[in-house]
Amino acid sequence: MKKIIWFLMDNRMGSVGQAKGIIQALDKERYEIVEKKIDYNRLANLPNFLLGKSLLGVTAATRKELRAPWPDLAVSISRRTVPAARFIKKASGGMTKLIQLMHPGKSGLKDFSLAAVPEHDRGKTSAPNIFYITGCPHRVTPEALAEAAGKWSETFASLPRPLTAVIVGGAIKNKPFTTENARRLGESIRKIKYPMLADPTGVLITTSRRTGAEAENIIKKEIEGIPAYTYWWGEKKDNPIMGFWALADNIIATGDSVSMPCECCGSGKPVLLFTGEGWLTPKHERFVKSLIDGGYAVHIDAPDALSFRPQKTLNPAGIIAEKIDAL
Repeated sequence: MKKIIWFLMDNRMGSVGQAKGIIQALDKERYEIVEKKIDYNRLANLPNFLLGKSLLGVTAATRKELRAPWPDLAVSISRRTVPAARFIKKASGGMTKLIQLMHPGKSGLKDFSLAAVPEHDRGKTSAPNIFYITGCPHRVTPEALAEAAGKWSETFASLPRPLTAVIVGGAIKNKPFTTENARRLGESIRKIKYPMLADPTGVLITTSRRTGAEAENIIKKEIEGIPAYTYWWGEKKDNPIMGFWALADNIIATGDSVSMPCECCGSGKPVLLFTGEGWLTPKHERFVKSLIDGGYAVHIDAPDALSFRPQKTLNPAGIIAEKIDAL
């Protein structure tokens, strides 16, 4: 008989993306996977130590979904889903085991069989049920890359190789993506040439909602004349980003996001990280360092950046799936 796993999916798309990566990595012959949509009410803004093991912070419709028969395991994907996860364990009489993605906070940590905490958050709390991963789970798999390569290879065929994919983020926590950093990034793109190549190589570039129109326009100006396939934020066409990861020879990624560089490092391609000046938070700096220390990526300004090859492919979802198997 299959084991039943509930994934508590809320409205935080970054966390949902991580959960989807784990779902992909699980053996579907072994598990029945159920995605439970979590919608919050105003009480969800209360601290978790006040909400405790309850459904006080979720809507009536959500409460109707979270009822017996209880699953063998429930995966809580953010700190806000922790009270609901703890309620499930209590209501099941302790039968349901819990796994938490990211740190759940001190309140309720003991209720989780395992908490998968990013390496860059190490030190908040030490406990036997915490295990550390580099970065975060993602959905970039060999199967997804192969499918994307088949879909996009003809579209990119006219661009000169080697191809450099550029994945651009933007403003974070009151730290704007300044025009100066946009210019620096544009200069870095122009400098990417493999030895013995006199002409610019092809570029695959995409921006995000956080990039901002002014910074995006500067990048556009910097890459004028370079053969490129572009996907600017808000364009009404198929998102090619999986094709970028599948078909690029190397990748430039900005370090302002955790999920985005992790997805890049999941491709198995050389990843060059751009951090700019006065931009990243200390947390993001620690994250970038964890990717570099782990051999998954290199800083774009490193002397050996163009000769860098990753030591391994980043696959946190596979590690978490193995932990679930062990439970």
